Amino acid sequence: MELHEYARYDAVGIRNLIKSGEVTADEVEATARQALEAANAKVNGLALPVFSPALDHAADGPLSGVPFLIKDHGPVAEGVPFTLGSRALPGIVAWRDTDLMTRFRAAGLVTLGLTTVPEMCVSFSTEPLRYGPARNPWNLDRGVGGSSGGAAALVAAGAVPVAHASDGAGSIRVPASCCGLVGLKPSRGRVTPGPDAGELMLGMAYEFALTRTVRDAAHLLDAVQGPGIGDKYTALPPRRAYADEIGTDPGRLRVAVATEGWAGTTVDPQVAAAAVQAGRVLEQAGHTVAEASPVVDWEAVMQAWVCEGVAIAATLLLAPREPDEAEMEAVSRQFLKAAREYSALDMLAALNAQNRVSRSVGAFFTGYDLLVTPTLGRLPAPHGTLRFDGPGQTLTSWLESLTEYGPFTQVFNVTGLPAISLPLAHSEDGLPIGVQIVAAYGREDLLFQIAAHLEQAMPWKDRIPPVFVGNL
Repeated sequence: MELHEYARYDAVGIRNLIKSGEVTADEVEATARQALEAANAKVNGLALPVFSPALDHAADGPLSGVPFLIKDHGPVAEGVPFTLGSRALPGIVAWRDTDLMTRFRAAGLVTLGLTTVPEMCVSFSTEPLRYGPARNPWNLDRGVGGSSGGAAALVAAGAVPVAHASDGAGSIRVPASCCGLVGLKPSRGRVTPGPDAGELMLGMAYEFALTRTVRDAAHLLDAVQGPGIGDKYTALPPRRAYADEIGTDPGRLRVAVATEGWAGTTVDPQVAAAAVQAGRVLEQAGHTVAEASPVVDWEAVMQAWVCEGVAIAATLLLAPREPDEAEMEAVSRQFLKAAREYSALDMLAALNAQNRVSRSVGAFFTGYDLLVTPTLGRLPAPHGTLRFDGPGQTLTSWLESLTEYGPFTQVFNVTGLPAISLPLAHSEDGLPIGVQIVAAYGREDLLFQIAAHLEQAMPWKDRIPPVFVGNL
């Protein structure tokens, strides 16, 4: 199998080739190794050398033989070290699989590497001092978003068709927007956080993946969704397989389009235009489309978001050995300081804020089926724009810079609603623009139905970045 052939296929396409006998799983893996080496030399998305051998996986799963990567956001896979993108963590070895990793293995995914993240996974740029910046295949001088940035760079460059990702404020959807990918953040409770967590970051963080096609996201969610043993809570099961939603008529939906960020920040006109155009396409398909937006208390969103960052820092402070702060970046040190000073009353106030936002936004979806927004407020930023280790950087100034860049995603981490970013447009200078679609709680089925329609009506499959393994 040649690199240019391999890079043409999504995960379902590769699985079908293997099932038909046109190629073997071993041939695919060998080509994927070449692709990873070639792509990583350009985009710098791997935190470790390519695994040899691949991690154990089922030979008869629904995605058996499909190359895959996991994210360096904590202990994921037994025997694989993690650093959270920090020089202060030497590489702690995970002592067992997460429940999600067990499902990735059962699906037959061939895990070949670990992808880079910003330190502590709390940035919309992936430029950690430990590894250096992950580079955008569309323009190597631009960022890939964060925190699932290494994963996004390598999927966009064609090294693998799908990669593990997680989302605490937009960390799946933001890299998807920057790199021209599909990024689904599932509903709260759709994917189990077990066995070592009852909920991720107080229920505001989610795990799933980045893909190049809608059908890959649907098939993968079918493989990994559902409760784990002893989960604190779980989403209601879907009515049928998500893969069966592809091509299904959703009926006439009530669609709201909003292009103004709830923080009052300025949105790039090209980015806003992409969301408006998506609304027009949905209107042409027979849906009722209107300009409308939920009422969002932005101060409450920020209060909940800071609490989430404090929760991440607290896990480090509660570890058997605290990290060496001298080896950490400026904003990480600020988060550690905030965690030490945070009180139980602060935590309860933040959880109350989360509830207020969830109730008001949930009420909006009693009148609308979908909300369409830009994913980001800006085009992919040049390297160095979001300086995590900048001089004089405070927690407040850092959060303000993230809000300027990405004002649309955090609300749906706080509320637990499912949201997907689709690569529906490109800027005048060829940079990807993502459009975010949000549904009511538990309605990933609607997201897949509408995303599949938009994939046909506003196709992106023939848009290939300059750095792509099929061309290297």
